[in-house]
Amino acid sequence: MPTRRRAILILSALCLLAVGSFMLALTVGSFKVAYADVFAALLGREGGGGDVVLQLRLPRAIAGFACGGLLALAGALMQVLLRNPLADPYVLGISGGAGVGAMFAILIGLPVLGIDGLAFAGALGAMFIVFGLAHGDGSWTQTRLLLTGVIVAAGCGALVALMLAIAEEHKLRGMLFWLMGDLGQSSQWWPPLAALVVALTLAMPFARELNLLSRGMMQAQALGVAVDRLRYAIYLLASLATAASVTTAGSIGFVGLVVPHLVRLATGNDQRLLLPASVLAGGSLLVLADTLARTLIAPQQLPVGVLTALIGVPVFLFLLSRQPK
Repeated sequence: MPTRRRAILILSALCLLAVGSFMLALTVGSFKVAYADVFAALLGREGGGGDVVLQLRLPRAIAGFACGGLLALAGALMQVLLRNPLADPYVLGISGGAGVGAMFAILIGLPVLGIDGLAFAGALGAMFIVFGLAHGDGSWTQTRLLLTGVIVAAGCGALVALMLAIAEEHKLRGMLFWLMGDLGQSSQWWPPLAALVVALTLAMPFARELNLLSRGMMQAQALGVAVDRLRYAIYLLASLATAASVTTAGSIGFVGLVVPHLVRLATGNDQRLLLPASVLAGGSLLVLADTLARTLIAPQQLPVGVLTALIGVPVFLFLLSRQPK
């Protein structure tokens, strides 16, 4: 079947892109490692730079791929939920809530585990506040959810600015790096990877219903889709995916906006292909961006969120200019 063959080709190409991004991340840096030494390290053999590959670069690359995949998956789901191709998972205030939790943890001097815990708690708190306010009298619309998220995000931004203003000087660098997105501080790779596997596994069964929902709420209801249940499930899933990524890597913007939109232009709007393709593309993009961030001015490292913003802003403006008026 041509459509299935095309889907297999697209996913195979994106898998090759993911493998290529990992190989680049493992070899390039202030200390260069040869490809032969990388393969030797991955196979458990002795080789130059084995500790650098296994203990530093590989966990960071896995965490970056997982966070990029989570953001892209959340963006794809949000764009269907809000029926807006320019929707972004950060627009609903989840990132802002995580930022408030993380900044407070850094402000009072908690260790890394405490920062991660409060960031995730802040993200969940923002999610429930947005959902509770948008739900109102028992129903909500895309516009109401969007406006509520923007207002909550603005409030979280004000709290973050307040904490930055009163923070001690030696804590400011860590706080700013977290706000700009930084994979260098990610302590463990398996929580975001596990979250990505679970999120994609839960999202794929909804793909057919999401295809109907993208045509319009009335059409989906007429074809037997339980629209309210579906919208609640997608909102919860996208929010938790965003929270898992933000907890690991800080606030990394534009991946959830740009990647699903570009993948949609290349693959079409079939969610059965769009969701896994967005995960592969988003993960690969963030791994490549992080590799560039730590090698551009090596041995110093840039926050990866800065590079994703520099890439995302012109792409966003280009996509916005092409939207119908």
